[in-house]
Amino acid sequence: MIERIGTTARASKIVKHNGIAYLSGQVAEGDTIQDQTRDCLAKVDALLIEAGSSRENMLRATIWLSDMSYFAGLNEVWNAWVPEGHAPARACGEAKLARTELMVEIIVDAAYD
Repeated sequence: MIERIGTTARASKIVKHNGIAYLSGQVAEGDTIQDQTRDCLAKVDALLIEAGSSRENMLRATIWLSDMSYFAGLNEVWNAWVPEGHAPARACGEAKLARTELMVEIIVDAAYD
């Protein structure tokens, strides 16, 4: 069975299937990569809770940066956020994001009970 949460004509905030919660990509406002990353991760936290999951159950993260020069700033916040011993598989690349002011987009998949 597939469960969709927060579905609009374009996308769902969360899609749950077979014990995995697929979260939609999260972006945020802010003046620095650290600000935007913190806000994105706060949104990921809220979605994980809504999906019945947590940071400890993350399986994979895909991160898009508008410029790879933001990599160190992203990691500064990311490393403090990920629970020790529970780092997901992760990919990070550079991409043109939906709006010019966006520096980062974070997509997470996680197991749920």
